[in-house]
Amino acid sequence: MAKLSVTWKVSGIGYKRDQRLTIEALGLRKLHQTVIHEDTPSIMGMLHKVRHLVEVQPAD
Repeated sequence: MAKLSVTWKVSGIGYKRDQRLTIEALGLRKLHQTVIHEDTPSIMGMLHKVRHLVEVQPAD
């Protein structure tokens, strides 16, 4: 299965609480932190919700 590299780029301050909780659920704790996730429908839905706060790239 494909892997995605997710980097938190924009602070969640000023955004809805559910978006901040989605960032936390993705495993992101600090700005500019990067995590690796598998490309599953549930992860893609979470990334779609916070697409303006994160940067997504295919992981090698």
